[in-house]
Amino acid sequence: MEAAPLYLVVALGNPGPEYQYHRHNVGFMVGEELRRRHGLPRLRSRFQGLVGEGTIRGTRVVLLLPMTFMNLSGRAVAEAARKYKIPVQRIFVIHDEVELPFGEVRLKEGQGLGGHNGLRSLEECLGSRDFWRLRVGVGRPGREDQPLIDHVLAPFSEPREEVTRLIERAADVAEEWLAARGGAPCPA
Repeated sequence: MEAAPLYLVVALGNPGPEYQYHRHNVGFMVGEELRRRHGLPRLRSRFQGLVGEGTIRGTRVVLLLPMTFMNLSGRAVAEAARKYKIPVQRIFVIHDEVELPFGEVRLKEGQGLGGHNGLRSLEECLGSRDFWRLRVGVGRPGREDQPLIDHVLAPFSEPREEVTRLIERAADVAEEWLAARGGAPCPA
């Protein structure tokens, strides 16, 4: 009997406690929520990142949090994809999205990268942009003169309860996507 396909779930962010609650790290936050919900083992250092293997909604996954900093995250993703022989179409990337208002969550396959340097790194290292993306809305800066980089590399200004709801909603959508890949249905 052939083993069920393996998916690479990539949660983007920057390593280090100084970035822990920043908008750019919402991918890490969602990845940790998925790990917690599904009892994935403690993440271990591998592929220039933190890695854990397990099952989410009946689908076999490798969860990867690249520790290369956002702009070089493609290195870790390409290394893990090669090792596990996971094609780009089975890579699911969770990342912050300034083009979506805070609180919105959307799926996207391929297409434009919206100027996101982490996604650009993935495209360069994978040779394709045909991976799936979970875009987690963090909104644009409140001031016209605030540089975008300062906005994403700043802590959330929204109430903690709203950020928690955003992370939970994004994890729910990730679970639904994985369940649709042949895993177990989401509970009602």
